[in-house]
Amino acid sequence: MLEIGISINKYKDPEGKILFALCERISAIITDCNIHIFEGEISTDNFHISKLDLLISVGGDGTIIGIARKLSKYEIPIFPINYGNLGFLASVEKDDIDYAFNRIKEKDYSIEERIMLSCKVDNQNEIKEYVSLNDIVISKGALSRMSKYEIRVNDNLYTTLNADGVIISTPTGSTAYALSAGGPIIYPTLSLIEVTPICPHSPDMRTMLLDSQSKVTIKLSDYKEDIFLTIDGQESCKLNKDSFIEIQLFKNKCKLIRLNNYNYFKVLRDKIICRKIECEGDNL
Repeated sequence: MLEIGISINKYKDPEGKILFALCERISAIITDCNIHIFEGEISTDNFHISKLDLLISVGGDGTIIGIARKLSKYEIPIFPINYGNLGFLASVEKDDIDYAFNRIKEKDYSIEERIMLSCKVDNQNEIKEYVSLNDIVISKGALSRMSKYEIRVNDNLYTTLNADGVIISTPTGSTAYALSAGGPIIYPTLSLIEVTPICPHSPDMRTMLLDSQSKVTIKLSDYKEDIFLTIDGQESCKLNKDSFIEIQLFKNKCKLIRLNNYNYFKVLRDKIICRKIECEGDNL
């Protein structure tokens, strides 16, 4: 019996119609399965999420990233269905679910593993720990003033950076904020850590690619306004002058289910490189 979980972005489905239709299609195609609905918690109806064979993520990229963090200690395969806008991380679009569930029934798929990062923040002796699939961003608040960041790799000084901020990203996050900041696109299953400055004062400062076994530490050495640390654009904390940030490879990986016809480079072309954005008023 296949144990299938579903986690859906309620903003995409406030009345539950998508969820109801999805459960109907799964039950019709994969007859020997139990379906469990998860709404922000890791257990429901006395069933713990760790017992799942797979979890279906219904929403956009933000939904997938949030679920990946929540499942980080369990390594449960995630099957992302795009009901969002971009859907770059999704395995299938919403119109292809019958085909997708038939492929899952026949076990015609593979598991794609992506590294995640752990982040420990020592904030005046208050320790906070996070996990990131995409990126960890340290940046200034509203005022247009640069700050100084001391960056070390494996306890060796890399640079003292004058910039608006710094992005520490995974290969998955290389197509997000880091790409907008001038970083490269990294193939998503590689084990690398990307360090990208945000608007550095020196034009010679560029992205640094590190082995995934590297430990990156960052100290704020000079700043005149509020500095914030943001995890995947979804969690954040305010830093102070004594904050010490330590970032390294997380022990587990994010596992994504990919159908065997999945083509990363086609998705990259269609949704990142050659993406066409419809603007309001185009059809007027």
